[in-house]
Parts: sequence; structure tokens; C-alpha cells
Amino acid sequence: MNALDKKINEHFPGLVVRKDLVKAVKGNAIVPTYVLEYLLGQYCATNDEDSIQSGIETVREILRKHYVHRNEAGLIRSTIKEKGRHKVIDKISVDLNEKTDAYEATFSNLGIKKVLVDSTTVKAHPKLLVGGVWCIADVEYDFNEDKTTTPWILSTLKPIQLSHFDFDSYLEARRQFTTDEWIDLLIQSIGFNPELFGKRSKLLQLLRLVPFCERNYNIIELGPKGTGKSHIYSEFSPHGILVSGGEVTVAKLFVNNSTGKIGLVGYWDVVAFDEFAGKKKRADKALVDIMKNYMANKSFSRGIETLGAEASMAFVGNTQHTVPYMLKHADLFDDLPEQYHDSAFLDRLHFYIPGWEVDIIRGEMFSNGYGFVVDYLAEILRSLRNHDFSDRYQEHFTLSSDISTRDRDGIHKTFSGLMKILFPEGEATQEEIQAILHFAIEGRKRVKDQLMRIDSTYADVRFSYEDGEGKTFSVKTLEEEEYPRYYHHTIGDGLEANEQNSSVKTDASTQESVEPVEAQPQAGHVAYQENQRGISYQTLFGPYLKGAQKITITDPYIRLFYQARNLMEFLETIARIKPDEDEVSVHLVTVEDEFKGDQQEEYFQKIQEAAAPIGMNFSWEFSKDEGLHARHIVTDTGWKILLDRGLDIFQRYEMSDAFSFSNRLQEYRPCKAFEVTYLQS
Repeated sequence: MNALDKKINEHFPGLVVRKDLVKAVKGNAIVPTYVLEYLLGQYCATNDEDSIQSGIETVREILRKHYVHRNEAGLIRSTIKEKGRHKVIDKISVDLNEKTDAYEATFSNLGIKKVLVDSTTVKAHPKLLVGGVWCIADVEYDFNEDKTTTPWILSTLKPIQLSHFDFDSYLEARRQFTTDEWIDLLIQSIGFNPELFGKRSKLLQLLRLVPFCERNYNIIELGPKGTGKSHIYSEFSPHGILVSGGEVTVAKLFVNNSTGKIGLVGYWDVVAFDEFAGKKKRADKALVDIMKNYMANKSFSRGIETLGAEASMAFVGNTQHTVPYMLKHADLFDDLPEQYHDSAFLDRLHFYIPGWEVDIIRGEMFSNGYGFVVDYLAEILRSLRNHDFSDRYQEHFTLSSDISTRDRDGIHKTFSGLMKILFPEGEATQEEIQAILHFAIEGRKRVKDQLMRIDSTYADVRFSYEDGEGKTFSVKTLEEEEYPRYYHHTIGDGLEANEQNSSVKTDASTQESVEPVEAQPQAGHVAYQENQRGISYQTLFGPYLKGAQKITITDPYIRLFYQARNLMEFLETIARIKPDEDEVSVHLVTVEDEFKGDQQEEYFQKIQEAAAPIGMNFSWEFSKDEGLHARHIVTDTGWKILLDRGLDIFQRYEMSDAFSFSNRLQEYRPCKAFEVTYLQS
């Protein structure tokens, strides 16, 4: 175990599990993660390898004997008949039979119905009545010639979820972790390797948890396929339910007026709508209208009676186009069905997760470290719904007076949710509070900016905040930084026509295209946000390296393969701008790797051999200064480029995939947060 895993086991004994064990035991069982981790938590919540292996075998045996596969249901029913009693793991739902005035259970995989359930069990577990719950149950068989009765008898029933937890111990243990360690623990808890995610990407993952700890929170995530948008809502918590966007009705979601039966919002903490996008999909207008009222006022009507509920709503769907395409031709809600592409509905959303920033899930992204048994974390998040952290920033910051009440509510809810997740003990620094507040404002701004495209009656809003000294901080979305020419335009602005006129300058007499004048390099300072795209060494360094014959790179971290590859791509940039007849000398000052110095030199020798035939003389030296931290590029033309991250500005990408654009073109890679300063002597 690494240091973090040891620390996790020390402070949360018996409440964590190694995340790769889920795959080890799942096999072909179609069971939610929280069911498997419930079992693993009973037998594998330890760091002793022998105990873990023994526990895995126990869990496998339990699943083999008691989990009901649909195609083996007949065999299990026969086992129950022959033995008279058998324990099963299945999803059980209950309905009230008004004709017999009795509750009857249906076993989803076992395929038996009308199994009598006593009222006490239903009162103790009301979610059995809506959507069903995964349970461990003892089923008996007692044949009776009376055709009106069923031979199946439910002897015992135990929902698979945590029975208790100590919230104060949770808070005390949180104090033992730094913020970065805690975030990594949470990322491992949802199954991912934190080393493969930047800080912003981690926050985007954790935002999916906010609906579980914040009442009546409305969130939407639209993005490419395969980014794990629905995973959290389907497998993470027994308090959330995932439904298909096209399969929900007013009666199922809110209330059945004929029976008076309350729908999903009355029983679940989170109701998530999968496959929500799709222009051709049709939605019931009455459903959309009731949903608008519920999302705004937390209430819905049953005849003349008004009912309230606390369920948060999450909407996830796939986009069909790239972000610049949507910004140029429509808006970021363009893929929604027509009935939901409505400003009044969209204005109820508190945060828009930019799904295009979330990586497509790859095998190496899954964690083999320790994380909370997800059911434990689900119970913690549920208990946090009773807390309100929305005012925790007000000691340090003040929101702009431009921000409307609805915008402010969205910001407050997101801020409160993230604070509960990251700082449940309430001990955050001013800088940490500012980062969360900025992030919360950005998510609501993304919604509001698109609303202004859809409906011109919305007033322009200045999304900013001030600190105690009166300094103002303006907030921009990442796509606003990346695509400023499209972000604040609509088709009606005539943007396409202007682009067409400006893209090619034509000399009237010769009718020949005139090349645009290249911008001259300027001294200054530039900061880039995490996950920003459209950045390359060519745009960052090209103009400043032009004409240079001697270039010196100082970077202590050119040691590993990917760092050597970054260096090679920097030399490729020089090769593009260098006239063939010129020679350029490039000298690297770095630090020798303590353990793999030979391999490091081998990389440099190969680069040297590759560079020589094209007129580039590459050399290197290992600095004797072990405390070397400077990272900069100096040219003989008088430019000095200061780099806070050196050449290591890109997030991890598929280096081995020859058919990946992010592998071949830097512009398609998301970057890390970094800053560049250009100085001229």
C-alpha cells in the first residue's frame, strides 16, 4: 500500500475496501456496485492480504449460492421447493393489492410474484413500494391447494445498505487528511485512480455527488459517450434511482391522482434521467410543466392538494456535436428534446457539468487503491442533507449585486454541496473557499449564458465576486476562454457572414489571396485553465523562437518517458519554424534521475541522433544543483520564457494509440493549469 492507502486504513478501519476487488468478484452478476461493496465490506474491509483473499472467496461463494441470475431462476425456485427454504439476493418491489388488502412482493430476477409481505416490513422500508430495493431475503415454499394463495412465503428481508454509522467519528477522521489527500480518497471511493486526474477534473467527478448531499438540487451533464455520466446514479448509492428519460410519467415521477400513490420524488434522494438528450424524443408537456414547478418550488399538486418533496434531479445525456459547433450554430443545450429546450425549464438548473471535459473511461483509470465502502459514503452524504453550508463564503467574499435570486440560489446550492463533500468539518482556508465559490459560479454562469442565447429577454449578468479588500474577481467559463469568437454570438448576429469576409483578404486588382500579417511576439504574462484545449508548443513558443540560433532549456524534470517526449515535441516545433538551410543549437539543463539515469541518457542520445540530420544540434548537461527548480527557455534573440510547469503542460493522454488525435496533435489535448511569462532583454 502507498502512504495514502495506509492512512485511509488507519483512520477508517472496517469502512474501506480495495476498489479493484469489485471486478474480482462481480463475474457475470448484474449487481449494483453498492451491493457488491456491501458484501466486500463484511468480509474484505481489511489490509491483510490473506484475509482479503479469504473474503473474496467467501463473497464469490455467497454470490454463487444466493445471487439469482434470470436464466437460473427456475433452478433456484426448484431449490426452494425441495429444501423448503433458501436465501436469495434479488431486487424486490412491493405493491398493495386493494382487493385483498395485502402487500405483495415481486422478485425481479427470481420471477415470483404476489408473495405476501407484512405491513411492518413495508413501513420500515417504504422504498420497496417505489422502484424496488436490492435485498437479502429468506424465501420459503409451502404448497396449498387453495388457488387464491401463493405457495411462496417471505420469511425475512434485509435491504442491502448500511445499518448505522458514527458521523462525529467521520468528521474527526477527516481532520487527519489534507485537502488533496481527502479529494484523492473520494476519487478512489468512486472507483478512479486520482493520479490520472487534474484538480479541476476531480472536482467535476465529485460534483456528481452533490445531488446526494443537497436537497432539491438540479444538475445537468451533457457530453460525449463513454464518460461515465450515469454510473454514479445507477450504482453508487441505494438512495438514488436512474430512470430512462423517455420512460417516466407524471404518475410515476410525482403522483397518481387516481390512486393517490406518491411517485419517485417522494421516496428517493436523487432521481436521475438517463439518455435525456435527443432532439427527436417527445416529452409529455404536462410532465414538463409539473417538473418546472417542482424544480423551482419543491412542490407539486395532487388535485387541490399541494405536496412537497426533497428529491434532487440529475439529467444526463450525450451530445452529438463539438462545443465550438454548438456555440457557433446553436447553444450548449441544443441536443435536448424540444419540450425541454425551454428557457423556463433550463433556468431551474443549478449547475451544468461540461461533459466534454470529462475523459472517456479507459481501463487504466480505475483504482486499485482503498476507498470508502460506497454504501458508507452514501449514508454520510445522506446525513449531510440536514446541514447547510451555503453561507460559509460570506465571511470572505460578496457576490455581485447583478446576480439574480435564482442565479444566487444555484451558486449557493453548489457551493454548499461541495463544501459538505470536501470540508464536512467546516475547516477550509480562504483560498479553498474561493476556489469552490469560483467553480460554483462558473457552473451557473454556463446555464445563464446559454439561456441568454435562447431567450433575448434575459438581462445580461456580471458574474463576479469581491473579497474583503474590495478586489473584484470576474468569472468566465472554460469554453468562453477557448472560443471567445463564438461564445457571445448567435446565428442572428451574422457571425458566419463576417467570418467568411474576414477569412480571406483579396486584392481587387490581382484577385489573389493575401496572407494575413503574423502577430509579433509581445512581452507579458498569460495564465491557462485546467482542461483548456487549443494549446500547443507552436502557439506558445513559435513566435518567440523564430530566428533564434541558440536556445537553452532549463527544466529539472526531463526524466521519464513522457517528459522526454515533451522535449521531442518542443524540438519538432523548432523544426517547423527553422529554415532548412539554418542550423540551431538546443541545450538542455536538467537533473539526473537518481534511479534511472542510464535510461534518461539513452532518451537524450536518441533525440540527439534524430535531430542532427535536420540541422539541429541537441546537447544536454546534468546540473549539480540538486535544488534546481527553475523552468525557463532562453534564446539568443533576447527572449526569456518563464514556465511554472516547464514543458509538462498537458494532461495524460493515450500515447500508444496511433489513431488518437490527442496523441498526434497537441491542440486536442486538455492541459493542466499553468502560467507563462514572456520577458525581453
